[in-house]
Amino acid sequence: MKAAACFVGVSLLLAASTSTGQAAGAVTPLKATLMVPNPDARLERSRLERQYLGHPGGPAGDGLDVALEEGQFELQAVDAGVALTKQTADSPESARAAAQAAEKSGAAVLVTDLPADWTLAVVDAVKLPVINIGDAADRLREQDCRARLFHIVPSERMRADAVAQTLVSRKWSKLLLLVGPSPEDQLRSATAQASIKRYGLQVVATKPFKLSGDPRERDLANPLLLTAGTTYDAVWVVDSDGEFARGLPYRTVLPRPVVGDAGLVAVAWHAQFERYGAPQVSRRFAKATGRPMTASDWSAWMAGKALVAAAIAAPKGPAANWAQALAKTPLDGSKGTSLSFRPWDGQLRQTILLTDGQGVISQAPVDGLLHPTNVLDTLGADAPEKRCKMTR
Repeated sequence: MKAAACFVGVSLLLAASTSTGQAAGAVTPLKATLMVPNPDARLERSRLERQYLGHPGGPAGDGLDVALEEGQFELQAVDAGVALTKQTADSPESARAAAQAAEKSGAAVLVTDLPADWTLAVVDAVKLPVINIGDAADRLREQDCRARLFHIVPSERMRADAVAQTLVSRKWSKLLLLVGPSPEDQLRSATAQASIKRYGLQVVATKPFKLSGDPRERDLANPLLLTAGTTYDAVWVVDSDGEFARGLPYRTVLPRPVVGDAGLVAVAWHAQFERYGAPQVSRRFAKATGRPMTASDWSAWMAGKALVAAAIAAPKGPAANWAQALAKTPLDGSKGTSLSFRPWDGQLRQTILLTDGQGVISQAPVDGLLHPTNVLDTLGADAPEKRCKMTR
């Protein structure tokens, strides 16, 4: 699989039917292509078995398929349809080739569950709108933003802001920051510190941790040693892998909460969310797939809802109309408020849930927080920051 991406033999067509049950002849479906990596290290059996909070629980196609099936009645009502094809890629080059092939075959929208560099290769290779459901990197919303790139998965800054807001609301202002060794951990640590500064919190100490088989590095994975020697209100752990973080709660020297990548974690969705029709969404997903709905599944499900909304808004339009429909059509994500894409960076505004893994503890934005136009814009880079230089 060195050159072009490999087609997965799955195609879902939701088109309108007449009242007599015969297919309508004039339907022009919105053709979309889901692009996923293969192999995908996130879906290795050992990782899925551990069920790390905030990590994928299964393939992205599951959420899309559920949303498209749920949208069938609405599509039929306006003689519209959505045709979804799924492709895989094993490199940025193959992702680019697959995107170009999809465009030539008539795709109007691409949905990507790919790493950041792969997603950029895709969006730069075609003239189609691209919906990112898999990568939370802030650079895709900031210095590497693109005019036709939309993001459903919340950015790292949005999740960090949600944690920081929660800490402020609890008056846990002094933080011990524990940071993992990977390059991703370093980037996410910088994002966490930006949120900490934004909301007036204080880092009393920053310490590195490392899981290693080297006896000389054993102390770097010892929670008692890492959390000793200073006073703090909470421990913020940055662990993209997740293995160290999940063993940290209840093992700190001081009896303090753990937040970040364990303890209290900011996610787009949790299967135990019990408001705004969320239980029904989670039950429908679990019935269709046989597993709980995760944050990644919610992002994929929302991408399906966005495709349905775009097809309804522009059922017979040319490909250019689909991008406009995506940008301007509000969405219902069963989070209690209307969701929409920010015009300055393409990010979907949304509520963030704070969970301990057993249930949803709170939501962000926190109660009482104010904003001149939309309180959801307190999560992530706001318009005045002008971090995305593209004109949308």
